[in-house]
Amino acid sequence: MSGNKFSHLDSEGKARMVDVSGKEDSSRTARARATVSMSGQTAIALQDGKVPKGDVFAVARIAGIQAAKRTSELIPLCHPLMLSSVHVDFEVIDECVIIEAEVQTYSRTGVEMEALTACSVSALTIYDMCKSMDKEMVIADLVLLEKKGGSSGHFLREADLK
Repeated sequence: MSGNKFSHLDSEGKARMVDVSGKEDSSRTARARATVSMSGQTAIALQDGKVPKGDVFAVARIAGIQAAKRTSELIPLCHPLMLSSVHVDFEVIDECVIIEAEVQTYSRTGVEMEALTACSVSALTIYDMCKSMDKEMVIADLVLLEKKGGSSGHFLREADLK
């Protein structure tokens, strides 16, 4: 980096992709979480597998995995990465679905954006598949929970938003 406070800006303040060619490949992991709040009826239908459009969690899991793999196509300055693994899990608690994604790579740059994108698109997929039952769902609390690897070291969110 050229000493800029914001690494995605050059010395003239223009947007640029960060040059990672000088970095070493290393193992990198990121975990993120999002929530989808909904009516009690919708949460029960999800848990019981009775949503008219089918298996919501199976479709949302595939959507999240696909989104993680395509993050660089969605976020303009993200580097395309070869991902080692993507896991997307769901938990229904009361009137809320908790989505958690974990993404791993062995690369020169981290996978925080991929984990966040996986959660975002999984949440949007849940909304899409359940909107005929509940148009008042709310997607919220998209956060990075943990990041491992790279020169900035280990980050672990102190406040648990669950």
